[in-house]
Amino acid sequence: MSIAEQYIQYVKDKTAEHPEQSWNKILLGFQANKYRLKFLPEKDISRGYQRLESMMMSFVANALSHRDSYVWGNIFAPCELIGSFGLATLSIECLSCFLSGYHLEDYFIDYAQTEGIAPTLCSYHKTFIGAIESGAVPLPRYAVTTSLSCDGNLNTFRYLDKKRGIPFTLLDIPYEADDGSVDYLAAQLEELANRLENVFHKPFRIEKLQQSLQIENETRKELWKFFRLQSRHYYPGKLVSSLYLMMGMHLLIGTQEFLDLVRFMVEDIQTYPEFKGKKILWVHLLPFYQESLQKYFNANEKYQIIASDISLDSAEELDASRPFHSLARKLIHNLYNGSYSHKAEIISRLTDELHPDAVIQFCHWGCKQSSGGSILLKERLQEKDLPMLILDGDGIDKRNSHDGQMKTRLEAFLEMLDEAKAGQEETC
Repeated sequence: MSIAEQYIQYVKDKTAEHPEQSWNKILLGFQANKYRLKFLPEKDISRGYQRLESMMMSFVANALSHRDSYVWGNIFAPCELIGSFGLATLSIECLSCFLSGYHLEDYFIDYAQTEGIAPTLCSYHKTFIGAIESGAVPLPRYAVTTSLSCDGNLNTFRYLDKKRGIPFTLLDIPYEADDGSVDYLAAQLEELANRLENVFHKPFRIEKLQQSLQIENETRKELWKFFRLQSRHYYPGKLVSSLYLMMGMHLLIGTQEFLDLVRFMVEDIQTYPEFKGKKILWVHLLPFYQESLQKYFNANEKYQIIASDISLDSAEELDASRPFHSLARKLIHNLYNGSYSHKAEIISRLTDELHPDAVIQFCHWGCKQSSGGSILLKERLQEKDLPMLILDGDGIDKRNSHDGQMKTRLEAFLEMLDEAKAGQEETC
């Protein structure tokens, strides 16, 4: 057992014994991993993904070290607005993934359920609630969530407000993008800016938000270049690399640091060889711990995830001269807002742009919109003769995933893709 594995086991044991005394131990591990990734990056993955992993670990470790430097949010909280106050946005989904690195998700999930949280609630939310309720994770000064996509968001943040006194703002995202709906959401975003001013005693400077939106526009253009290049070049990464990229696009979008990284990846990927394997477009969450998926998508020259839909959930060109209205339109037009047929149509257009050989959707246990709409997407892609695999499991709770079943279905699907390619080559 390595030193890192020993420390992970030590923290898990101590957290189970005295969760209220475990935070400094958890944070020390994050800080140590930050320096490890900076000076001893993963050797089997590309330079860009090495830098991305180091950046995300540093972002989380640095933010968590200072209680006044961040707010909790969900993955769709407007980090650009929050960042204009010099604050980091740490999503509960992101935190749950990092706590899973200590194999603590089962302890926190069980803790939340003993406190009366329903077993059917999303495991990301249960991990987060259990971490707070047990006293393992200190309370933030403020939180921000949205009604977008997940029906558990409001209940989770209401619960934490009621039980632990964490004040929060809910952004109610309309389905329609008419002028009235945009004005309605823009007013909510302005009110959020006022609340953050009062809570953190920092002035809101609109020019900082405008600059962030200009950087975001550039970042999105560069990311599209990268994804198109990744469909042509072998750019070795890990399953978790796609997860880190998704986190970056929702927690660091609008920062110069993240734009510089994406630009580096665009340049760097062009130095790598041609990719001759199967290109996969991933839909929804990534169960980064799943061994069968790691086997096929961690630095594998035969199969490469070229993009994930959550990293491309918004293609909105932002008008920096009207920042609140631009952010409102971005949230309303999000791929995950509205009916699943809307999402299916956007993903269909993504396949036209990126030309994947197949689509894989992971239906996370407890996520109703994902499971309920997957067949609609499959039918839409069948019209284009594009193969799609639907995998069921849990993005974070290993007890809800059956690796053997997933391995059987995944291998059969990939074998089908390989046979189809071989048949095409014989025909040619």
